[in-house]
Amino acid sequence: MSSSKPIDLNCDMGELEDSAHEAALMAFITSANVACGAHAGDDAIMERTVRMALQRGVKIGAHPGYPDRPNFGRLEMPLSAEEIAASVHQQILRLEAIVKRLGGSIAHVKPHGALYNVAVKNAGVARAIGEGVARWNAGALVFGLAGSPMLDVWRDMGLTPAGEGFADRRYEPDGTLRNRKFDDALIKVPAEAAAQAVRLAESGNVQTICVHGDTPGSVAILRACREALLLKE
Repeated sequence: MSSSKPIDLNCDMGELEDSAHEAALMAFITSANVACGAHAGDDAIMERTVRMALQRGVKIGAHPGYPDRPNFGRLEMPLSAEEIAASVHQQILRLEAIVKRLGGSIAHVKPHGALYNVAVKNAGVARAIGEGVARWNAGALVFGLAGSPMLDVWRDMGLTPAGEGFADRRYEPDGTLRNRKFDDALIKVPAEAAAQAVRLAESGNVQTICVHGDTPGSVAILRACREALLLKE
């Protein structure tokens, strides 16, 4: 790969009731983005997921989203910048209270779903997310779409952005993610996802690669991605 530093492999966690599935996912990742109770999860699921991560030596990230559980945070909400900032901050603090009690620390923040995707093109939303993160940690590591303006917004705010690629999602020609309303938005074949993970890692602007835990076959996809990335190191 273009960098001597191993690529980070992350997964959105704490969103499912199935603890066995999440444990299987945890075996193949280096970072876990833990839902903070707004779009999914609750204190008990957060604690379960954090314990798994600590046992595996997996880095823990906060995964704040729009407070919209019925739609899993995947629809844009008409919130003001202050409402977004306050919600993001509160969600991080909710997770941090559990992580600290269990003897861990939060390593990064990754916005979820529609909040993430809107911020890719909307600098005001990206800035509002950044403000919420900065209230917690002014120099925090924040995952965002590689090559997108959201990273520049966060960098200018003094945060530490990390470019993220997606092994299990198809991209549009402009570099954004294909909307989930389309049948081919997800990549479900492990070998195809692994090949995309390698391409992303070799691009030079991706520091972390995501596979979603709720993608069909996600455990097999993560295994294939991890094996392919290890071969490239």
